[in-house]
Amino acid sequence: MNQLNWSWIALALTVPPVVGGLVAYPLWRKNQPILGNLTGTTVIFGAAMALMMREHVELIRVAQKCLDEGFTCWPDPSAFTRYAIYAFIALVEAMALFSLSLKVETRLRRRGYDPEWR
Repeated sequence: MNQLNWSWIALALTVPPVVGGLVAYPLWRKNQPILGNLTGTTVIFGAAMALMMREHVELIRVAQKCLDEGFTCWPDPSAFTRYAIYAFIALVEAMALFSLSLKVETRLRRRGYDPEWR
């Protein structure tokens, strides 16, 4: 396994932030921003952990295949690098979710005021 699987990385970049935002938004609308942020980040980091475990299983499978053929092989890039990519993506997505939460909360808070008082 000498290359990254870009389709799984693209999946990590697109699906978890959308699902996390969709899960968090109703809670933000009910004036529960902390609970919304917790559920959204749980979805994001849970997806990252699932993708890391998928990568781990794939690396183990490839290493076992090499051992069965009678030689040792090492993945390039290393396992740590592969896991760090998914962790970094999840961290950036969580920060984006928190930033979006602040914008939604500000908009909801200002909604009750007349435009000339804003």
